[in-house]
Amino acid sequence: MLTANITDRRKPEFLIPAIYSPSLWENKIPVKKTYTYEDYTRLPEGAPYQLIGGELIMTPSPMPYHQELSRELGFKLFSFVKENDLGHVYYAPLDVYFSETDVYQPDILFIEKKRSEIIGKTKIEGSPDIVVEILSPSTAYYDLRKKFRIYEKFGVKEYWIVDPELKRIEVYGNENSIYKVISEAENEGSVSSAILRGFEVELSDIFGPSRTARS
Repeated sequence: MLTANITDRRKPEFLIPAIYSPSLWENKIPVKKTYTYEDYTRLPEGAPYQLIGGELIMTPSPMPYHQELSRELGFKLFSFVKENDLGHVYYAPLDVYFSETDVYQPDILFIEKKRSEIIGKTKIEGSPDIVVEILSPSTAYYDLRKKFRIYEKFGVKEYWIVDPELKRIEVYGNENSIYKVISEAENEGSVSSAILRGFEVELSDIFGPSRTARS
C-alpha cells in the first residue's frame, strides 16, 4: 500500500527545459496559464525568453545574416544619435518592460535624451521612442502581430520592421495609438525617420551584395 501511495505522487511540471541545469538557477517556475514579470525574473540569466501576452516565448539565437543586418542598421543609428547628442541606442538582449505580462527584447531601440529616466538599473522601464525588429522565422508572427499591437498601444513613437527575405524596411509612425506607414522601401531606395529628423537609410547599405541570406 505504501508503494502505491508513493507511485501516485506526481512530480510537479516546470517550464525550464532540461538544457538548463538546476545548478545554474535557484527558482523554478511552475507551469501555469499566464506568466508575469515576477515569473520572468526567475529565469536563469541569459535564458532565451520574452514575455509576450503572459506567455514565456522561447526565441532561438539569431542567424548570422540577422546579426549582420542588425549591426549595419544599428551602427548607422548609433552614429547619427551620438554625432547629434540625441539620446541612447541599445541592442538585444535588453529587457523593455511594458506591463506585468509584456516584457520584450527589441533588436534595436532608441530613447530620446529627455526621457533618460526610463533607463533603469536592470531594464528599460517604459516605451522607447524607436523600436527596430528584424524578422526571423521564429519571431515574425509576434513582431508583426502581438508585439506590433503592444508597441502601438503603449506609445512607441516609431516602429521599424526589417524583412531580410524581401529586403524591405517599413517605418510606422504612431498617431493616437494607431500605426501608419510613414516610409517604406524594398530592394532599393531609402527610408527615413520622422522622430530623428535627417536620419535616412539607404537599403543598399543594409542589404548590400556582401550580406545575403544563407540557407
